[in-house]
Amino acid sequence: MPFLFGILFIFIVLITINIRIVAQSEAFVVERLGAYLGTWSVGINFLIPFIDRVAKRVSLKEQVIDFRPQPVITKDNVTMQIDSVVYFQITDPKLYTYGVENPLNAIENLTATTLRNLIGELELDSTLTSRDTINTKMRAILDEATDSWGIKINRVELKNIIPPAAIQDAMEKQMKAERERREAILKAEGQKKSAILVAEGEKEAAILRAEAKKEAAIKEAEGQAEAILSIQRANAEAIRLLRESAPDKNVLALKGMEAFEKVANGQATKIIIPSELQNIVTLSELFHESKK
Repeated sequence: MPFLFGILFIFIVLITINIRIVAQSEAFVVERLGAYLGTWSVGINFLIPFIDRVAKRVSLKEQVIDFRPQPVITKDNVTMQIDSVVYFQITDPKLYTYGVENPLNAIENLTATTLRNLIGELELDSTLTSRDTINTKMRAILDEATDSWGIKINRVELKNIIPPAAIQDAMEKQMKAERERREAILKAEGQKKSAILVAEGEKEAAILRAEAKKEAAIKEAEGQAEAILSIQRANAEAIRLLRESAPDKNVLALKGMEAFEKVANGQATKIIIPSELQNIVTLSELFHESKK
């Protein structure tokens, strides 16, 4: 009886230790007698003691590898240090387990060789300004190469591009000169715009002054014309009234004498006496009468 209990106890222990619970983000690659049996996904699974074994536990999460800086040479023979970051995910646990001996080391070496090939086709300036292009090409090449390993490359990023110290110093001087040039251009453009605004302001002021003088001259001319017109109208009205009153010769002589008196009071040095005033006696009489 104790013997049976002992066997039962050992059987329970063996079953217990061979129960495997697979998490949501994992997969188990199982072998039976050394041969691939299957891939366990999420849930409870049982191993046959001494026959089955879990060959590899594989994480299905996206993983990140930050590789150390790699020396690369550009097309114009400049040696730089470039470190890259690779984001990948295991899509086939079986291929990942049996496809390559050390998948992460294989990805690192493949990344280094691919990076050297791509940078070797570019010059220094193109390398520094073409990160997106290099990242896209590297992702496509690595994804195709690692497909047989059950790995999908989601993204590749060049984290740091470190040129030699002499190149960095030259680049800093070039950037400083470029900033100074842009500053000088902006300053000159500001002075130019300021001068243009001042000239435009003076031009508009001159135009306004000329227009004001023009308006004043027009108003003055209009006022003089109106005054002359008013005088002419008054004269015409006086003549009309004189005609309507049917004046005799004495009235006409009196009017002529009044006109002669205005002329005599002026600054003229010569006085022309009308021919109608031939009778000096009559003229004198009319003159005295007008004075009374």
